Amino acid sequence: MRYTLIWKPAAERRLAQIWMEGKDRNAITVAADAIDRALRYQPLTLGESRNGQIRILVEEPLVVVYEVREADRLVEILDVRLIPARR
Repeated sequence: MRYTLIWKPAAERRLAQIWMEGKDRNAITVAADAIDRALRYQPLTLGESRNGQIRILVEEPLVVVYEVREADRLVEILDVRLIPARR
């Protein structure tokens, strides 16, 4: 069953900032799209559990922190960060 996915405004602004400053905007776009698709269908089986319903998911070059509200079939992305490039 499908979940509704929303980005907190602060997370959405942070993603825009990451994209604007990014060296590989295509990789950021691809990762954000993959996160959106994955969390709409499997939010509880992806990533790692944190406190309560909070989870973290890595889709390089991004990592997102999100909350799942199972009763509401809602996933809310709380934060997004850029993973530093490996050398």
